[in-house]
Amino acid sequence: MKERIVILGAGESGTGAALLAKAKGYDVFVSDQGQIKEKYKAELKQHGIAFEEGLHTEDQILNASLIIKSPGIPEKAEIIKKVKYAHISIIDEIEFAYRYIGDSKIAAITGTNGKTTTTLLTYHLMKSAGMSVALAGNVGFSMARQVAQQKFDWYVLEMSSFQLDGTETFKPDIGILLNITPDHLDRYEYNMQNYVNSKFQLIENMEPQQHFIYYADDAVIATDLKTRAVVPQEVAVSLNPASGVPVRFDGEKMTFDIAGKRFSIAQSETTLKGPHNLINTMASVSAAVLAGVEVEAIKEGLKTFKNAPHRLEPVGTIKGIEFVNDSKATNVDSVVYALGSYDKPLVWIAGGIDKGNDYNLIKEDVKKKVKVLICLGKDNEKLKKAFGGVVPEIQETQSVPELVRMALKAGREGDVVLLSPACASFDLFRNYEDRGDQFRKAVAELKKEIEGK
Repeated sequence: MKERIVILGAGESGTGAALLAKAKGYDVFVSDQGQIKEKYKAELKQHGIAFEEGLHTEDQILNASLIIKSPGIPEKAEIIKKVKYAHISIIDEIEFAYRYIGDSKIAAITGTNGKTTTTLLTYHLMKSAGMSVALAGNVGFSMARQVAQQKFDWYVLEMSSFQLDGTETFKPDIGILLNITPDHLDRYEYNMQNYVNSKFQLIENMEPQQHFIYYADDAVIATDLKTRAVVPQEVAVSLNPASGVPVRFDGEKMTFDIAGKRFSIAQSETTLKGPHNLINTMASVSAAVLAGVEVEAIKEGLKTFKNAPHRLEPVGTIKGIEFVNDSKATNVDSVVYALGSYDKPLVWIAGGIDKGNDYNLIKEDVKKKVKVLICLGKDNEKLKKAFGGVVPEIQETQSVPELVRMALKAGREGDVVLLSPACASFDLFRNYEDRGDQFRKAVAELKKEIEGK
C-alpha cells in the first residue's frame, strides 16, 4: 500500500508539493480550508490528485503518515493541533523538496528585510554566468514543483521564518542572514527570542564545509552569535570600514577577500542604491563567489540586474522630479533604508494600516530630508502627530491620481517623490503590489498628460 501524504493549503507551495509527492509515488490528498485558485485546481485534476476546498475533512487528513503544510497556516490552527495530537509528522514544502534534490546545492537567504532583493540578485549573478540554477521559496515557483519537473545544479531560495520553522533536515550549502528586527511576533508568542531562533534555524544543520554569510553590524545577530555554536564557515559582511571582516564597505567601495579572491566593487557599478543595498550586494556577491562564479562575470551581472518591483523602483520623471515606488516598505525599518538612499529633498508619501510603528526611528532623517509629507490612508492621525512640527508641510488624500498631482505640485526640479508607506496597504488597496501598481500607473498617466507622449 502506498504511503499517504496530505498537503494542507493549495497555493503555489502546496500544489508544488503535491506534484512532487505524486511523481515520487505517494498517495496524495490536498486539503484547503479556503477556495483553491482555478489554475491550481486544473493542475491537480490533470495529475489525478484528489483534493478538497472550503473545509478540512479530519478523516481524510488524520490517516496520513506525513503532513506538508503551507507556511501560512499557524501552529495554533485547530487542524494542526489535531495532527500533532495524532503524532503525525508535519513539515514544510521546502523540507520535502530538499529530500529529493540529490547532489544539487542550495543557497538560502533569510532576514526581516532585504530577502527578495538579495535572493533575486544572487540568482541573477549565477544565472547570467551560465550556471544551472532555479529561483524558489518565497519568489518564483515553489522548490517542490521545480524538483519534480527538472534537475538544477543550484536552488536559490528566499526563506521566511515560517518556512524555516517547517524544516528538519534542511541545510543549505550557503546560508545568508541579512538582519533580524521585530516582525510577525504574533506567530512567536510575542517573544523576540523565539523569532530569532526561527531565523537561526537556517544554520542549525549546516556542516563545516558549508558557508554562513551574515551582516555583522546587526545588533540582534551579533548578540545571538555570542551564545551560539556556529559550525559552517563564517563570512561576515559589514558597512564599518574598521571592522576588519572579509567583506566590507571601506567608505568608497565594497571590498572582498573571500575564497582566495580579493577585489572591490563601487556601488555606482551596480544598479542598486542605498546603504541597505550595499549589504544585500555584498551578501549576494559573496554567495556567487562561493558558488564558483568568476569575478568578471559577477561584475557584468551587477550591471544588468533589475530588482523586483515596488522596491525603490523608479517609475518616472516629470519636470525633473523623480517618482520612486517603494510600496514594499510596510514597516519603519524599510523606510530607514529608503530615506538613507537619497540625498535630494524628498516629498514623502506614507500611511495605511499602522503595524505598531515607532516613528522615532526615522524622525531625524525625516527632519533633514523631507520637505512635504503626503499621508495616503484612511486614518492618518498617528503620522500627523509624529511628524507635525518635524516636516514643514503635511497633506493627505485617499486618491492615488490626486496624490501624484499633489506630489508634483509640492516638488521642484531635482526633488524625489518617494512612496515608502511604513504601513500595510489593506485600508485602501488589495496589497502592497496593488498600491505600487496604482502609483506607477498614475505617474505614467500624469507624465503623458503633461508631456503629451
